[in-house]
Amino acid sequence: MEFLSFPLLLCVISFTSLLLYTLVKKNKSKPTNQERPILPPGRTGWPVIGETLDYFSKFQNGVSEKFVAERSNKYSPKVFKTSLIGQPMAFLCGPEGNKFLFSNEKKLVRVWYPMSLRKIFPEVQEKERKMFHTFLKADALRKYVGTMDMLMKQHLETEWNREEVSVNPMVKKYILTLACRLIIGIDDPNKVEELATLIERVEAGIFSVPVNLPGTTLNHAMKAAKEIIKDVLNIIRQRKADLLNKDSASMQDILSLVFLTADENGSFLNESDIAGSILGLLVGGYSGISGTVTIIMKYLAELPHAYDEVLRVRTVIGGNGLTKITS
Repeated sequence: MEFLSFPLLLCVISFTSLLLYTLVKKNKSKPTNQERPILPPGRTGWPVIGETLDYFSKFQNGVSEKFVAERSNKYSPKVFKTSLIGQPMAFLCGPEGNKFLFSNEKKLVRVWYPMSLRKIFPEVQEKERKMFHTFLKADALRKYVGTMDMLMKQHLETEWNREEVSVNPMVKKYILTLACRLIIGIDDPNKVEELATLIERVEAGIFSVPVNLPGTTLNHAMKAAKEIIKDVLNIIRQRKADLLNKDSASMQDILSLVFLTADENGSFLNESDIAGSILGLLVGGYSGISGTVTIIMKYLAELPHAYDEVLRVRTVIGGNGLTKITS
């Protein structure tokens, strides 16, 4: 009897302590009317998941605008609150919302990244952004126009020389091929294909629920990002060896220029910082730029007069051949 009473007493004490702690914390943290923030109308959905499933269901069906339209009609045409990928957020709608965001960067609003993205990508410092931005300006890229033109002609000949093509996968392949050649000097198609597979795994995790458990989308994305960084670090070390041996063929890409350029304080970027920045460039370009080009191609397919004008200019400068395009 005494043996049973001791565990029972422990349970009663533990429960009472937990209850008291919860009540104290609740009363202590309960905001007053003055402290409570004024939030826009809307709902945040399920805990952690929020309204993520509804958003991505519409996104995959190509009708993501319905997510915004439904809530702006129900709650407010200007702003509504929701919760996506584990983060509470507000959607600003219409031209007024866009103007507010774009005119108040670093004033009333600042760049924010979802938790899943912060788990995948290493933090990039301002000096790294400035360094790479210097070599990615239009004037700096002008010397690569010949390489871009050569790769585009090869790509059109091998991938687009058919009656009908699916634009987005083709554009992604070209953008990544170009990025690999210009940034890290890779021209092996098999290596580019390996990187594309890893990048797609990374992309899948960027807007996933930020739960890092074995088998989750985020976990796969983090592993893929580490593999890309490992590959880039190997390229970096080989490039340093080539530059020490004054191999002029290895001094033509952006990676080599970053190695040879110091910042305003006379210091150079370390290997891990460079690898992290290159990861961001490869992943960002793979879908970001390719998405823009795909939309342009979509409108060219839907607007025959614009397509004819572009084709006329292309014919004038020596282009030939027609390809039916589908988005």
